Amino acid sequence: MTPAGTIIAVDGPAAAGKGTLARRLAVAFGLPYLDTGLLYRAVGRRLLDAGADPRDAIHAEAAARALIAEDLARTDLRGPAADMAASAVAAIPAVRAALLDWQRDFGRAQGAVMDGRDIGTVVFPDAQAKLFVTASIEERTRRRLAELRARGIAADPAQVEAELRVRDAQDEARPVAPLRPAADALLLDTTDLDAEAAFTEALQLIESRLGKDLDTRRA
Repeated sequence: MTPAGTIIAVDGPAAAGKGTLARRLAVAFGLPYLDTGLLYRAVGRRLLDAGADPRDAIHAEAAARALIAEDLARTDLRGPAADMAASAVAAIPAVRAALLDWQRDFGRAQGAVMDGRDIGTVVFPDAQAKLFVTASIEERTRRRLAELRARGIAADPAQVEAELRVRDAQDEARPVAPLRPAADALLLDTTDLDAEAAFTEALQLIESRLGKDLDTRRA
């Protein structure tokens, strides 16, 4: 049984497969799941709806502080426009500060599997297990294309790849909580793994880490 309050952080770039993986891990370990990227997507969507620039720090902070749980259930939080708006607001320190307590309160309530870009480095640097999920840009482009087409959205492969590269650059270069593996993160490259193989490997990695953590607690 997973100890109460256990935090499993799943970080990585867009389209690496971390969302699907984190959902399955949450079920496997009996923990609540939170896609923290939805928080930034919801803030970005609020700004787009208002005709505001997602890079406007003042309006973005106001949108973050006005966020409610119902915003996370919107059906328009995916797609190129939402992706870029989310990346833009995520680079604003005031937005990240406004959403930090929200994320920590969620995790501390009863533990959680949380996926995002700074869970293991900023939100829960003391998480019992940290997984950094990545894949090649070519494979991530293929997955994103498949995702868009499954939703009936026509997409150009070159444009999708360019958008992913821009998103990566923004996430990695932002001054606050840049995208990077935590020093003690377990690395999982899913380029050549299907969903089942990625889940099996992730499960083994995390069980190994949680087992060591429990042994340390007992010592």
